[in-house]
Formats: sequence, C-alpha cells, structure tokens
Amino acid sequence: MRSQLVLLIFKFISRIPMWMARGAGRLIGQLLYLIPNKQRRIYAINISLCFPEMSELEQKSLLRNSLIENFITMLEMPGVWHRDAKVWADMTEPGRGFSELKAAMSQGKGVIMAGPHLGNWEVGFQYLASEFPVTALYRPPRERSLDDFIYQGRRKTGADLAPANVRGVKKLITALRKGEMLFVLTDQLPKAAGKQGSVFAPFFGQSAATMVLVNSLARKTGAPVFFFYTERYPAAQGFGLHCMPAPEGVDNIEVEEAAAAINLGLEACIRQLPEQYLWGYKRFEKRADGGRSPYSSPR
Repeated sequence: MRSQLVLLIFKFISRIPMWMARGAGRLIGQLLYLIPNKQRRIYAINISLCFPEMSELEQKSLLRNSLIENFITMLEMPGVWHRDAKVWADMTEPGRGFSELKAAMSQGKGVIMAGPHLGNWEVGFQYLASEFPVTALYRPPRERSLDDFIYQGRRKTGADLAPANVRGVKKLITALRKGEMLFVLTDQLPKAAGKQGSVFAPFFGQSAATMVLVNSLARKTGAPVFFFYTERYPAAQGFGLHCMPAPEGVDNIEVEEAAAAINLGLEACIRQLPEQYLWGYKRFEKRADGGRSPYSSPR
C-alpha cells in the first residue's frame, strides 16, 4: 500500500506546472529551515565542515537557500522523468565550456561526464542525451515502486543505462570505445569496498571516500573527462548546462592522487553554485581513521 501511494504521489507531482513545483519546493525548504529536523542538521554539518571560513550568518544563509533549492529540485524531478524529453532540452541552453565539450566528442574517443548533485542534474542528463549518444550509470532507488518510473523516464531520451556492477562497467567501457558519452554522478559513496570502489581523498579540506570508477575508465580507454552541472535559472527561466575539462591527474595511475583531482573538479563546480548543491548527502560518514561519524548524535 505504501509503495503504491508513493508512486501515485510522484505521478501527481509530475503533472503539475513547473512554477507550481518551484513554489511548493520554496515553501517546503523555508519550513525545513525554520523547524528543527534531521535534514536541516545534515545540511548544517556539511556546510560548516566545507566552508569554515564563512561567518555563522553566511552559513545560515547558505543553509536556508540550499534547503529551498534542493526541495525545488526534488519537486521538479518527477516532471523531468514524466514529460517529453524535448520539453526539458528546449528549456536548457549550452553554457560555459560547451564548445570545448563538443570538440572533445568530435575526436571519437568518447567523453566521461562526471558531476556532482548540483542544480538539476536530471535536466542536464536530458539535454546531453538530446545532443549526444549517452550511456549512464544507473542505481535503482531505495523505493522500489519508483524504479520503473525513473528508469523509463531516463530511457525516453534514447540514452542507454548501465547497472552499477561489473557487467555495467563493461558496458560503459564498450560505450566509450564506440565514441559515446558517459554520464556519472561522482560525489556519492560507492558500495564496493577498498581500492576497487573508493579511496580517501581531500574534499573541501575534509577526508572523504571517493569513487575510483572515473579514474579507471579514463585510464582504460583514454577518454577525456569533463565536469558539469546544470544551473537552475530564477523565476522559471529554464536551465544552463555548464562544463569544464577535468583537472590534471584524473587518469593518474596512483588512485589516491586521481581521487584528489576528481574532488577538485567537483569542488570547482560546487563553488560556482553552492546554494544548489545537495548538502543533505552524508559524504563524510566514513572516516579514514575509522573514527566517529560527524553525523552521529551528540553524546
């Protein structure tokens, strides 16, 4: 019963106009800023860890704005998956670095698009898939009733999806060797343990478990790596997709150095638009020294 209710809610949200989704997201974000809750606490911890140079007032302002922006993103998502892909592609304009990306794709080696959960990444996926042949890494949502809804929403672009396992990685390598584009969100903790999945590297001055997949793919195929984010413009004006070549070292044979370069690329994107980053993700839960998580309740 609960699963069906969740799916019905998503389908309802997918049909409301964007201005209404943004208005509701703004209201929910404001309320979550004012009322003590678990989500606000995680956002506040991450912001304080990543921006210690900010004053308390600046951190509170970023906390409030990021809660608003992220709940707008959440309420935009169902519509992105439900509506025709052309709707979102038409609302998105190529931004900084896009001409460099097109030039890289023309070389025939494929391109690895790595990015953080910044702005509306699903809109960015729709736009890229409308311009290039794209294969994306896909991990089913925790709420299994939404799996088909989200899976079909991404497939409607014509993009291919690869599971987050060994078979999926082989599929990604094949796509790159065919000159296609890969879409990988790189700021989440991989499930695989050890150097096959992640290593610890600096991220905003903090030690963070960092996936090694991008490094592995770049070394095996020679494909260039770009970082991207999809900025949400204010007042329902649409979106801009921005990208930049990866910092040197993402294909380094030393995986720790490569992971540090990957995190520098993520940081460069996030610092452009920190209020639209998903600060609710527990990026620092695993500690290199095995110590206590910063998200643990105070003793």
